[in-house]
Amino acid sequence: MVDSNPGDSGNCSLLLLLIILTVWETGSGQVHYSVPEEAKHGAFVGRIAQDLGLELAELVPRLFRVASKGRGDLLEVNLQNGILFVNSRIDREELCGRSAECSIHLEVVVERPLQVFHVEVEVKDINDHPPLFPRTQKNLFISESRPLDFRFPLEGASDADIGENSLLTYRLSPNEYFSLDAPTTDEQVRALGLVLRKPLDREEAPEIFLVLTATDGGKPELTGSVQLHITVLDANDNAPAFDRTLYAVKLPENVPNGTLVIKLNASDSDEDLNGDILYSFSSDVSPDVKSKFYIDPISGEILAIGHIDFEETKAYNIRVEAIDRGYLPLAGHCTVTVEVMDANDNAPELTVTSLSLPISEDAQPGTVITLIKVSDRDSGANGQVTCSLTPHVPFKLVSTFKNYYSLVLDSALDRESVADYAVVVTARDRGSPPLSATASVSVEVADVNDNAPTFAQPEYTAFVKENNPPGCHIFTVSARDLDAQENALVSYSLVERRVGERALSSYVSVHAESGKVFALQPLDHEELELLQFQVSARDAGVPPLGSNVTLQVFVLDENDNAPALLPPGAGGGGGAVSQLVSRSVGAGQVVAKVRAVDADSGYNAWLSYELQPAADGARSPFRVGLYTGEISTTRALDEADAPRQRLLVLVKDHGEPVLAATATVLLSLVDNGQAPVAFSRASSGSHRGETALVDVNVYLIIAICAVSSLLVLTLLLYTALRCSEPPTEGARARGKPVLVCSSTVGSWSHSQQRRPRVCSGEGPPKTDLMAFSPSLPQGPSSADKVSLKKFYFQQFKNTF
Repeated sequence: MVDSNPGDSGNCSLLLLLIILTVWETGSGQVHYSVPEEAKHGAFVGRIAQDLGLELAELVPRLFRVASKGRGDLLEVNLQNGILFVNSRIDREELCGRSAECSIHLEVVVERPLQVFHVEVEVKDINDHPPLFPRTQKNLFISESRPLDFRFPLEGASDADIGENSLLTYRLSPNEYFSLDAPTTDEQVRALGLVLRKPLDREEAPEIFLVLTATDGGKPELTGSVQLHITVLDANDNAPAFDRTLYAVKLPENVPNGTLVIKLNASDSDEDLNGDILYSFSSDVSPDVKSKFYIDPISGEILAIGHIDFEETKAYNIRVEAIDRGYLPLAGHCTVTVEVMDANDNAPELTVTSLSLPISEDAQPGTVITLIKVSDRDSGANGQVTCSLTPHVPFKLVSTFKNYYSLVLDSALDRESVADYAVVVTARDRGSPPLSATASVSVEVADVNDNAPTFAQPEYTAFVKENNPPGCHIFTVSARDLDAQENALVSYSLVERRVGERALSSYVSVHAESGKVFALQPLDHEELELLQFQVSARDAGVPPLGSNVTLQVFVLDENDNAPALLPPGAGGGGGAVSQLVSRSVGAGQVVAKVRAVDADSGYNAWLSYELQPAADGARSPFRVGLYTGEISTTRALDEADAPRQRLLVLVKDHGEPVLAATATVLLSLVDNGQAPVAFSRASSGSHRGETALVDVNVYLIIAICAVSSLLVLTLLLYTALRCSEPPTEGARARGKPVLVCSSTVGSWSHSQQRRPRVCSGEGPPKTDLMAFSPSLPQGPSSADKVSLKKFYFQQFKNTF
């Protein structure tokens, strides 16, 4: 033990320190100190920080604190030097009464990490209470007829100290009549008395004055005394006598008022009034005993009249007198010891100290959450307590020291599943019937960022018309985060990439808070049919978590491109079409062809041709095919027809609004002899060439219509199944041509123009397959027409 007496020598202090270390190693983690009661303020108790293995510099940062339930601030710790010292007056008798052991239990708690230490400080008794007699003077009436060696009981002294400090020795002042009989055993009986050694003679000494002194065994010794005033009487020679000098009774606690404790019986050999006995409590019986018990003066029955509580007093020693009614009354004495039997009348008590609330959902199993202290004022099995928790909670109770428990985490937590727990701790004793008490601990689970934002589907599809105004709203993406507070605060951004030669951010932007996607510039269907990109959702947790979603924006075509006229030959310009026509051409003969294309698609690219009437209102001998653009004669030409014919052909699309272009065709009428030789050669094989051209056109139309139907069906299935297939990031291949079937009476051809149409990331632009009416120039021979048609058909096959 560690003694804080400042007068100890250095060697003694070293020896005590070694004893402390031994107790530390063998005491299951408990540190023991000792301090004498009544020590002065600031008296040294022990170097608690050093003994607990803590550094002085970490006491304040780790929130070092000491708690002592019900002990106030008797002890304190200096956080500068880690010394435990006496803070206020310690009275052992006030703390523990006459208990043999008296200790102050301290709980030392430090955090970061959380540690709990138990420190026991034993309060040593000092000899600070002198022996006390019930009164300062005792009056005794003794008949002169008492024989020698007659014993007269005396009331002994009491000492509030314990151990050797409470061991009393008695001495009687010198006299010739009495000696002191002070046995050392059976202290409960207080067998202290005067023994007559010389016969009394009232006439010689009617009164005798003696002093009885009690001395305790402390150092220094303390004494107390009582003056004995003895009056010598005549007559009544026999005092009442009990059967026994000590009666032992067991009485259950909480008995109802009026319960019989014991019936005493005393006898007196005298007769008449000298033998008539009255029972009463001795004058030194405490008021507490008189409030709990009553003795019938006639029958000698002792009854319980107050609340008998085992936890308040475990035993009562009652001194009873039996006094006769003689002229000079004599008295007999006995002691009744009432042992109170414990009943299970106190439920356990729970004290909960919260330490780590709320608890983080990523806390590791074994984390201490609260400290729980259990107590029961009963004894034996009635005071033995077991603790349990509500089932199906991720916590458990761990016994740390005697009646101390820790509520610790037993398994992993998930705030998104359960945000808080109402943990009920039940303490139950082993009495019959058992009593229990409960304490509810609300454990709140603090959120950590363990859930990334999620979208409702992996891919979204949006449609926007081309030529949209800058800043128009295209689509809104929304992600949900199961976390709380800032961990669930979602912000949106684009996953930047290249779209052809430009950055994605030059086309679209996304609002960081709302997730609205805006087009930053007008989109052109002819330049970009599909814009595929990813939007990222990130939360505000630490570290942040996120996920991506793919957004497909289809640019819908509008009629914003007028038909464009194609040059008449491979090397020709964009001027008027000039053609030599023989006057011998018959009716219905194709003499020229207007070629035009439209950069739009669908109906917006479906072209029709219309011959404008002449300015002078004259009827023209030529007409134009509505969908083919072929110029043919309506009748046979004659000499009356003007040698130079100027035709205006209006080319219109089918969009809304309708866009148009005007082509000028200049026809020169010549005689047969003036026609070019090449034209004659071409005419000779015209029938065979036209037949081949018709065959090519039929096969071409059948193939394109079949592929178009297949493509439409594929696109429908692709759109329906797109949500169930993960998008391939950055995947972009050469696009499929877009086919437009103009009419059952029209024909198909393949545009050689190439422009980017579908973009989902980096990669080469896609090829556009456009359909327009045949625009084969009127050449010198039909074989050239067949060759050119085969060339376009070969290009079509290569594309597919």
